[in-house]
Amino acid sequence: MGLRINDTIPDLTVETDTGTISLHDWIGDSWAILFSHPKDFTPVCTTEFGAVAQLADEWEKRGTKVIGVSVDGVEDHKKWKGDIEKAGGAKPTFPIIADTGLEVSKAFDMLPSEAYLPDGRTPNDTATVRSVFIIGPDKQLKLSMTYPMNVGRNFAEVLRALDGLQTAARAGVATPANWEVGQDVVIPTAVSDEDAKAKFGEFETVLPYLRMTKL
Repeated sequence: MGLRINDTIPDLTVETDTGTISLHDWIGDSWAILFSHPKDFTPVCTTEFGAVAQLADEWEKRGTKVIGVSVDGVEDHKKWKGDIEKAGGAKPTFPIIADTGLEVSKAFDMLPSEAYLPDGRTPNDTATVRSVFIIGPDKQLKLSMTYPMNVGRNFAEVLRALDGLQTAARAGVATPANWEVGQDVVIPTAVSDEDAKAKFGEFETVLPYLRMTKL
């Protein structure tokens, strides 16, 4: 069975370009984002790593650590970071896991258990290693997204989703479609009108099951 929302992620010990880490220890009390790539030195992935590097201040504001995953080795990762910085205009200071044995790719259900890296492989051999995982301080998976190789990821959406998850966790609310910070939120149906008024003050009843309020 693959990793599902609210499952605790495996506490793997992994090799990265910055050293050996335990995933649970590395996350600590922070939020974390793990984003994966099928191969180093590929065009779309290079732009994505550059985008993540550009957002370093935004991750820090949200108390969130980021870590990349690619199935190439440590030395390739170190060399690739030079290209990432050149393409993105920002230094990638986050670690990149060297998942040469596919342990992370398999544990996070990106590849089947029988997968292996063939000689002379191409990115197509690990095409499904193109995911984003947002993990809470409780080490549970909160959100996952998987992209094809020919569509670059929108990290503004990853930030928006992270904001929604953190707001929901902090305030005990949900967020509606296209929500952004500062907009009204949804009061969960499990909260009675009386309790909602005590907790949030005024709120709008759009439908019997849809109540909106400000934070």
